[in-house]
Amino acid sequence: MAILAEAAETARKALGSRLDSLVLERLVVGIFFTGVKLSCGRAGICYTPVKDIPQAVCCPSSAGRILDPRRLSGLPVERLLDQLDSPEPLKAAAALAALNALQAHLLEQQPPADYVLVEERDALELIRIPRQAEVVVVGALVPALGMLKKRGGPWWVVEQDPRTLKGDELEHYLPFSQSGEVLARAQVLIITGVTLLNRTLEPILEAARPGAEIAVLGPSASLPPQPLFQRGVRLVGGVRVRRPDDLLDCLAAAGSGYHFFDRMAPRMVMLSSCL
Repeated sequence: MAILAEAAETARKALGSRLDSLVLERLVVGIFFTGVKLSCGRAGICYTPVKDIPQAVCCPSSAGRILDPRRLSGLPVERLLDQLDSPEPLKAAAALAALNALQAHLLEQQPPADYVLVEERDALELIRIPRQAEVVVVGALVPALGMLKKRGGPWWVVEQDPRTLKGDELEHYLPFSQSGEVLARAQVLIITGVTLLNRTLEPILEAARPGAEIAVLGPSASLPPQPLFQRGVRLVGGVRVRRPDDLLDCLAAAGSGYHFFDRMAPRMVMLSSCL
């Protein structure tokens, strides 16, 4: 996907020759999130696409679908980034986690000059939603759905797996194949960062109404945000890992966002300065 390729190139240019010395120190593939720690001490996480690996039912069938665990220690980060366009979901997830770790490294080096960084703030609080605006949520983002239930007004949730929705949420459900019309007219789009991994974000942004308020949210979206801003996204909500080893231990024990948000990985919001 072009967004990921451009975000990786943004990181490469910002780091320059410093990228050459960075290697993978640790990789954890948890049930809910995949995490990496780099030799610079920074870490990043990404959603684990467990639903996209139905072939992983036994050792022989799954061995080639992951990065070889025997050869991970000291793997150059540049080689890991090559997996961003891999057709194997777990390889792509590890690469996106590494890209997110590079973004954390960049933010540690110096504050951004071309966008606004707001730390330790919930991105939902900064989304501009006019009264009675039509809102589309892409992905079962529970906090966003809860907010819209309280707000009222017209809203829809576009989700690939309706089993993730419950009760009255199903009244607002649309499958992705039928979402074109509401995506084109909604004044507000709230999109899960998982769309970066499953390759659906670019067509969603292409279908969006010009001038819509667009937010991409979730730990997977903690990458260099410039390619998203260039495509009309105003707000990117991710995390910045502060306790790498504790976080990876948490993921290895099947931890989810409820276990690490704010304590190990405070939220951050990246805002376009142009929209």
